[in-house]
Amino acid sequence: MENLNKKLITSESVTEGHPDKVCDKISDSILDEYLKLDKNAHVACEVCATTNFVLVMGEVKTTCSISKERIVEIVRNAINEIGYDSDDVYFNGNKVEVLVKLHEQSQDIDMGVGEDEGAGDQGMMFGLASDETNEYMPASIMFSHLLTKRLMEVRKNKLVSYLRPDGKAQVTIEYQENKIKRVENVVVSTQHDEKVSLDELRSFIIDEVIKKVIPENLIDENTEYFINPTGRFCIGGPHGDSGLTGRKIVVDTYGGIAHHGGGAFSGKDPSKVDRSAAYMMRYIAKNLVASGLVSKVEVGVSYAIGVSEPTSIMLDTFGNSFKKPNMTEADVVQMIRDIFPLTPKGIINHLDLRKPIYKETTNYGHFGKENLPWERLDKVGEIKKYYENFGK
Repeated sequence: MENLNKKLITSESVTEGHPDKVCDKISDSILDEYLKLDKNAHVACEVCATTNFVLVMGEVKTTCSISKERIVEIVRNAINEIGYDSDDVYFNGNKVEVLVKLHEQSQDIDMGVGEDEGAGDQGMMFGLASDETNEYMPASIMFSHLLTKRLMEVRKNKLVSYLRPDGKAQVTIEYQENKIKRVENVVVSTQHDEKVSLDELRSFIIDEVIKKVIPENLIDENTEYFINPTGRFCIGGPHGDSGLTGRKIVVDTYGGIAHHGGGAFSGKDPSKVDRSAAYMMRYIAKNLVASGLVSKVEVGVSYAIGVSEPTSIMLDTFGNSFKKPNMTEADVVQMIRDIFPLTPKGIINHLDLRKPIYKETTNYGHFGKENLPWERLDKVGEIKKYYENFGK
């Protein structure tokens, strides 16, 4: 008989050599360069890439001056750091043609985000936290990120010589009664040279990537592995498929488990609430879960361009109840307003977002990394005190 309480959840991650992630890294590297020189710079930098060609485009308002030659240097360095540094991968950071088309930010946008620090655009942003992993992230996306990060590590540490920068991973987890039961399947696709056999590649990926990441107790005789399921993945990166900044927003966030407002992160300074408010929503959600108030929660917010205060705050507890039984969602929303700054200026100041930290976020998810300011758990005590005293 079919188990009606069984549920499968799948998430995906990609390596730093994926063509879209190449573009994300370049965008965030350029953003960091502006913030090093002018912490108040307004930057919206996007990149597209194809075979040995990169276009840098967007809008900037800043007091500093960065030459096109320096932008080109940043582009080349980012590509080489990933591992695209020779002709045999058809995308060589030392030779790639770079076209820079950055211009001044629109006065209409700048007017909305000036001294009053209104939101840089309208939109909705969401943050999620769950107690199912130590990182307070959904397990499927965390395992996927760990797999792609492991792919990068074995390649750069030269455990084998045949791996190339492009790659993907996907993990499907079986839940029963809303608890992790087992891993249903794992998909890993990695770029490689033409010399390695598929059998050798598959054996290495299972032993040195999958089994080094997925806990042994979650793997059983029915867990399936799909390694380079097409049988060949030699052509990859921007030569195999064009890349574009901001096309991996679900990989960047929660693997499809939470809502997404649609705005990308990379290349945007924190005056853009697409980025800063999404980080704040994660910060709020993580502190709520870590406080014990609820085991899983999604926090959403919406803004209007040029307006500082959010136009709405939304909560989804996925059917889980609050630890304080008499607290309603409206009560928790009020608690959020009382404890957390929610204006763009307040978010930027509280999380100290005008620092050049954004290249650290580009790969393997923007969430679940301890060193980032929105991952702090410094509001747990205040939240506990609030809900313990609620109704007294």
